[in-house]
Amino acid sequence: MAVHAEHLAHAHSESWIRKYVFSTDHKVIATQYIFTAYFMALLGGLLAALIRYQLGWGDQASPLLERLFPFGAQGGVIKPEFYLAIITIHGTILVFHFQTMMLTGGFGNYLIPLQIGARDMAFPVLNMLSYWVFLASCVVMLLSFLVEGGAAAAGWTVYPPLSVHAAAVAGSGLGQTIWLLSMALLIVATLMGGLNYIVTTLNLRTKGMSLMRLPLSTWGVFFASVIGLVTFPVLLAGAILLLLDRHLGTSFYMPTVYIGGQLVETRGGNPLLWQHLFWYLGHPEVYILAIPALGFIGDIIATFSRKPIFGYRLIIISFVVMTILSCIVWGHHMFTSGLNPYIAMVFSLLTILISVPFGTIILCYAATLWKGKIQFTTPMLFAIGFLSLVVTGGLGGLFLGTASTDLYLHDTAFVVGHFHVIMASSVLFAIFAATYYWFPKIFGRFMSESLGKWHFWLTFIGVYATFVPMHVMGLGGMMRRIYSPHAYQYLQQWVPWERVISIFGLILIGAQLLFVVNFFWSLFKGRRATDPNPWRANTLEWQTSSPPPHLNWGEEQPVVYRGPYEFSRPDTAEDYLPQNTPPVGVEVSGNGVR
Repeated sequence: MAVHAEHLAHAHSESWIRKYVFSTDHKVIATQYIFTAYFMALLGGLLAALIRYQLGWGDQASPLLERLFPFGAQGGVIKPEFYLAIITIHGTILVFHFQTMMLTGGFGNYLIPLQIGARDMAFPVLNMLSYWVFLASCVVMLLSFLVEGGAAAAGWTVYPPLSVHAAAVAGSGLGQTIWLLSMALLIVATLMGGLNYIVTTLNLRTKGMSLMRLPLSTWGVFFASVIGLVTFPVLLAGAILLLLDRHLGTSFYMPTVYIGGQLVETRGGNPLLWQHLFWYLGHPEVYILAIPALGFIGDIIATFSRKPIFGYRLIIISFVVMTILSCIVWGHHMFTSGLNPYIAMVFSLLTILISVPFGTIILCYAATLWKGKIQFTTPMLFAIGFLSLVVTGGLGGLFLGTASTDLYLHDTAFVVGHFHVIMASSVLFAIFAATYYWFPKIFGRFMSESLGKWHFWLTFIGVYATFVPMHVMGLGGMMRRIYSPHAYQYLQQWVPWERVISIFGLILIGAQLLFVVNFFWSLFKGRRATDPNPWRANTLEWQTSSPPPHLNWGEEQPVVYRGPYEFSRPDTAEDYLPQNTPPVGVEVSGNGVR
């Protein structure tokens, strides 16, 4: 207690740099993650706009393109090598540098100590280092556009031999090496953060906060961190082996290969080894994103339906099952690689099985909404939109998770549409829901509800209009990772579709400017959150001031008496009952309950 009192007394004596730049306060570190991740999202959105322009109007020269991107356009047309680099970096930074780090490093970092009643993370210095390593990863990734040959261009999955041989494609030189180094830094940052989140959740819970009283948001980040600790080191090892192949002449991945009709390599490596190592992380990465997203959505749905979460324990069990199964389903990404058909049947079965706990959680949320007193705030709209997208995207996943149909659909636009609905868009909706919901707690002001609802509807319509038609185009033979559909006669029927999709895609990207304006305007001019618990929620983060003070609480940490979702109880005057409100007749002393 004396240590905490000393920290409280000297909280404001630190220099500005020590307090806001190299801070060990989990709240400051979380906001650093949030701002950095959103900046990477803006860059990823810009690259997406270039992709949609190329697919819609790539046959039409635009002098503006050459002025804006002199290194990537020639004659008013995007260069093929620059287009490949755009696809590679777009996918990489949005999946890893934005979504992964926003959910865990941003919201996870901010919420876990507050929701469990702790004063900070278990390892504050390690927490600070995790952010700066992450920032270094972002800088290194973006600098790859400036090196000779340009950024990595082998796709965000960087399959060998394209990613091994320096002459395979433009960007396979220094740009590909920089990609690997950036990912190595990101993995290290993720592992440092994940270790913190797990240890903090297990060891620093306040009095009365049993595991079965944890909010779903904390559970979500906890299980995502467990998956990350198991799978991210595998990709790190794979990246190191790829660097050895590229620079020290080893032969882990590089097969005998011909480029331009000329025999250039006879090493005899196996490129499928990379696919196994990459997808052992790549598919669990889906659940590193999905499980925290489901946790955040659970908190939001309970708050704005004014009902306890239906099947709380069942949801936790489903998280456990998803965590285990997510690590043994990677092979369904390799059905077209010559995988043994009997092994493919096993991976198909496991892929279908993992949809059971996922679907169970969605049904629990639907039951929570049923007959609830639903408040259609902006966070709630994005939460409901999330449920819509995961159901729609899940239907497409049934076809891709089955080997017999995936063989025909794997390299088509069907996969692009499915991925962007089930992962990119649904997780984005969860991030937006969390941002609107916890913004008053983090920054002490509200975001504009009117701008937020415009943002929701434009984004919701834009997602469906952009990505659902891709499923139809994929069934019609439209390939993915294509430079220009205008170059193929049999794809001419889809050119008008590509242009319509591009129009809606650009509208979708443009709609995010509403969020940017809303976010930064609200930071300085938004309505002040004078009430620390404006949503009338029960979890502990809403029981301290907005923003919370240094070390989160005053002299005493809160004591927890119940679960996180005690809404609309018949024995209480209000329709909510915070976790730290003592039961009637319980006297609280300075050291807790007596």
